[in-house]
Amino acid sequence: MYLAARCPCQHRIPAEARAGRALPARGGGLPRSARDLLIATFHSLIPLCVPLKAMCRGKLQTGLLVAGYFVYLLVGAAVFQALERTAEKQEKMAAAQMKEAFLQSFRQLTVVEMEQFMKNLTEAIQNGVYPVGNESRFEESNWDFSNSFFFAGTVVSTIGYGTLHPRTVGGQIFCVFFALFGIPLNIVFLHRVGKMLSLLCKKLGKFLYEKGMRKKKIKFLTLLFFLATGILVFLCLPSVFFQITEGWSYSEGIYFAFITLSTIGFGDYVVGKQSGRNYFSYYRVLVAIWILFGLAWIALLFNLLTTVLEDTEKIIVKDLQQIGKVSKDNGASQQRRCWPVQFIPEEELPPPRAGGDAQKMESLTADSEHTKNEKK
Repeated sequence: MYLAARCPCQHRIPAEARAGRALPARGGGLPRSARDLLIATFHSLIPLCVPLKAMCRGKLQTGLLVAGYFVYLLVGAAVFQALERTAEKQEKMAAAQMKEAFLQSFRQLTVVEMEQFMKNLTEAIQNGVYPVGNESRFEESNWDFSNSFFFAGTVVSTIGYGTLHPRTVGGQIFCVFFALFGIPLNIVFLHRVGKMLSLLCKKLGKFLYEKGMRKKKIKFLTLLFFLATGILVFLCLPSVFFQITEGWSYSEGIYFAFITLSTIGFGDYVVGKQSGRNYFSYYRVLVAIWILFGLAWIALLFNLLTTVLEDTEKIIVKDLQQIGKVSKDNGASQQRRCWPVQFIPEEELPPPRAGGDAQKMESLTADSEHTKNEKK
């Protein structure tokens, strides 16, 4: 008779196999030696079921999260494009007509008309319409799919440059709900990417540990690798790319990269906005993807710096407490040295030492008792 149990992979295992004993021989079955070998092999594979299953589940969750995150951004970009592109086209047509009217009658304009023109021009620029160049320039949209995807990425990442924003009522309401659900999703996504980066550092540390390095040295080298790789991939190389594509200096590229990845987002430097430059298709989509993964790296960096500062603070506070305790003990001992012996409680008197110190202590104690008796 067989007793059965289930492993996490839902295989039925005889009780004898789980106990490490050979199964009894049955008629028409395998020879005992072959059967024992199969049972031992199967029994050794049982512990691998749970890690493999957990690993597959983790990869599946990561894949679904990444796919869902980018689908969310793509849907948001499509909706923003549909809601804002028509309104932007109307604004550009109005700006072109305003520019043409100004060029035809700028000699006869009054002060009030000039003030109104400047007001309209400022409002058009704030809305992302730059009436510079010929009519073909006005046909370029700030709400094509590439720019819309870039805008969706800046919304969920809370960068908010301010150079592009929805103008229609539908676009503004959709932006509220898109950010309401997109920001938590972005936090979960960055947390998962941060885990992947941490896992790479752990694998590096494990590899160095197997090579015989000490733990302190491994920690230092792992931290150095994390910082150097992140600075190279997310700051140095993108700055060279921006220098070539945008015409900025290298220092301006570094400045833009850090201000963007730290989600400060002043808006003084924005990619894809230089007049007279031809950008390749989906240029801002590529920049948006760089931003999303760079945010995960810099979030880990900030957490690391926070941990270092907190540990440093704890060490400083502990040292100050020890210094204060030592100073207090020294002050108390100095004060007691100035007291007469009879005013020192007996329990606070130092223990007697061997030789002359013991005799001195006995005499001091005797004098103290004698003084008390005289007072009585």
